[in-house]
Amino acid sequence: MEKMDISVDLAGVTLKNPVVMASGTFGFGREFRQFYDLSELGGICVKGLTLHPREGNPPPRIAETPMGILNSVGLQNPGVDGFIAHELPWLREHDVKIIANISGNTPEEYGIMCEKLSRAGVDMIEVNISCPNVKAGGLQYGVVPEMAAQVTEEVRGHSDVPVMVKLSPNVTDITAIARAAAEAGADALSLINTIRGMRIDVRTRRPVLKMNTGGLSGPAVLPVAVRMVWEVAQAVDLPILGMGGVSKGEDAAQLMLAGASAVAVGTACFADPYAPLKVRDGLEKIAAEQGLARVSELTGGVKPW
Repeated sequence: MEKMDISVDLAGVTLKNPVVMASGTFGFGREFRQFYDLSELGGICVKGLTLHPREGNPPPRIAETPMGILNSVGLQNPGVDGFIAHELPWLREHDVKIIANISGNTPEEYGIMCEKLSRAGVDMIEVNISCPNVKAGGLQYGVVPEMAAQVTEEVRGHSDVPVMVKLSPNVTDITAIARAAAEAGADALSLINTIRGMRIDVRTRRPVLKMNTGGLSGPAVLPVAVRMVWEVAQAVDLPILGMGGVSKGEDAAQLMLAGASAVAVGTACFADPYAPLKVRDGLEKIAAEQGLARVSELTGGVKPW
């Protein structure tokens, strides 16, 4: 029997398999190296980077929920220069695609980071637009199409590698943001980012997170992710990295059937560091059971009623 082709194409970047580690849940991969060779993965989307180092938010900044976690870590990171100097050379020792995730307060900051990372040799840049625009009173770039387009156009003009825009689910119409990013030159889209949520300790009457609210991720958000990936896939002709609640092959297959070219695993790694490998193997099994020659044939294969 011929071996299944599990490679996929994401905006011209060939991943050996469809499983990417989601930004913010895998750090820079050092902690997970003790469990398996990072070359087993399709790609690693590293911890979110800012122009300058950040300490992040004060604790408590992460808490469990019945089907996931809430986090308000606050983009703790060594800054883009620190990443390029100390983390990227180590990551490059592994046969895996490196995706740099960036967050900025102004379009100019996004552009500076994009240029630095592009020159440093990452394979792709993921642009987190769920960030406050300091010039617009703190309004997030990802909630207004014109602002999303502004950032996308800025980074596209400063990058020699594919640019993937990460969409927030905390909007009325995600397809409007997707279209704006696509028209401004995005090479791919990733979705969904976390859903804003809150928990309160009824005994202390205080929120469980110091910053009051945080981003919800984990199995609870999977149906929302599948719906939004499907909507975006109908609206724009761009490759999609689908994420949100993926912990097994069936979850990833849903996102691919909805229109994703590849999938990202995040919160599941906190419970099981081997989750991404199990997702990879589960996807291959599903594709084989359906008689497919390639895992990529799952993409967009949903059959509407």
